[in-house]
Amino acid sequence: MGGPPIVPAGPSQDVLTFHNDNARTGQNLNESILTPANVNMNAFGKLFVIGVDGKVDAEPLFASNVIAGGSAHNLLIVATEHGSVYAFDADNGSPIWRASMLQPGETPSDDHGCSQVTPEIGVTATPVIDRSAGPNGTIYVAAMSKGGPGQYFQRLHALNLATGVETSGGPKNIQASFPGSGDNSSGGMVGFDPGQYKERPGLLLMNGVVYTAWSSHCDIRPYTGWLMGYDQNSLAQVSVLNLTPNGNEGAFWNSGAGPAADGNGNIFALEGNGTFDTTMDASGFPSQGNFGNSFLKISASNHSLAVSDFFAPFNVVAENSIDQDLGSGGALVLPDQMDANSRTRHLVAGAGKDSNIYLADRDNMGKFSPANNNNAYQVISSALGGPMFSMPAYFNGAIYYGAVGDSVKAFRLWNALLALAPSSQTSATFPYPGTTPSVSANGAASGIVWAAENGAVAVLHAYDANNLANELYNSNQATGRDQFGPGNKFITPMIAHGKVYVGTTNGVAVFGLR
Repeated sequence: MGGPPIVPAGPSQDVLTFHNDNARTGQNLNESILTPANVNMNAFGKLFVIGVDGKVDAEPLFASNVIAGGSAHNLLIVATEHGSVYAFDADNGSPIWRASMLQPGETPSDDHGCSQVTPEIGVTATPVIDRSAGPNGTIYVAAMSKGGPGQYFQRLHALNLATGVETSGGPKNIQASFPGSGDNSSGGMVGFDPGQYKERPGLLLMNGVVYTAWSSHCDIRPYTGWLMGYDQNSLAQVSVLNLTPNGNEGAFWNSGAGPAADGNGNIFALEGNGTFDTTMDASGFPSQGNFGNSFLKISASNHSLAVSDFFAPFNVVAENSIDQDLGSGGALVLPDQMDANSRTRHLVAGAGKDSNIYLADRDNMGKFSPANNNNAYQVISSALGGPMFSMPAYFNGAIYYGAVGDSVKAFRLWNALLALAPSSQTSATFPYPGTTPSVSANGAASGIVWAAENGAVAVLHAYDANNLANELYNSNQATGRDQFGPGNKFITPMIAHGKVYVGTTNGVAVFGLR
């Protein structure tokens, strides 16, 4: 397989988790090879496509300068819905190892009659890598499989980064229960049925714990909202939280976006539609512990999960009733912002199906008011031209959104508030599910916004981050030369060491300087 010689990248090039970091900014600020000057049809394009055994819904990951097979490689880690994890040489596409997450006699799960992940379910969530765990680094993977009729498994795996060999006593079957009387409860406990769920949001690794967040298959009940934590060294379950324990629904979809986290050990996530208690307790929290359709701040101190704050729209019940949930999008933790009074603000952004942008204060989320959203830090109503089935990216004081049927739009932050109108936007619009943009830059310079377009022919777009009206490149410009097959709705471009990696329905397309 062709390609340039291996040039080991520096450690700062690593992309080890969904959207680059636990804040989920989507930015790689150490990209010195690709610039707005050389990303064009003449100098840049598709280099090759790496074939694998199933759909690539998880974002590919990149680990630089790994000693594997006796020599150093920049590794591209690819997970598939057929239940496989691959390591390839990221520079030339040659295979290094492959590991199956299936146990003997198992197959990937069927799609449960739901078109969200189809035709099979294996590894949907983006894995997470810890370069310091084990002798060579460790990849943590959640995978679904099927045994006999009606027999489903969810497992957490830990793989040696250099060899793919299972480690840390893995895999471990994922099981859980939580006090409650909601869906699938018995004897005062809600049970986790592995066949009713899929692990769609990317994994989060924080303070030695791997966190998983669970989606249903479409809205097929019974299901509730689960978040679980596992010790990264032993894979032992250390924490479980259910967000609708006395109700139903309220799962986490987030269009593949992993739960976000700040530097203080707090998790931020947008929960899907489900039961929400409009009666509050003395602390202003839902009286029965049901947080459906809420913007959540979850404390993970001492490995114990608990909701420490939240925001719910005033019309949360109405939105729940028409499946207009926040949980279709992903949360983005922003760098510290200075407001007009020189006060430092700690903010988190999110958007869902109602096309509003919600900016929450991480120190005071706002909780719930039945009258209006004045308790929120900032709400920009109808800021987006469609619902969000993706998550935004952040770069250099701007947030980039790509809603369904809408342009990619850049909203500037001024005095710790979002501008009410975009500062620039693309001329192209993006069909369902919109797009999750990623950003490459060299510090604050040479910013490029990368966006994948779903469709019968997938398109990779590159835009000037300072002016989205300036399209630098797209993969349809060269009359078929750079096309890479049909679209895949989970695509999140990953940029590392001068290349752009894009998941497809049967592989990964690799773009770079020609």
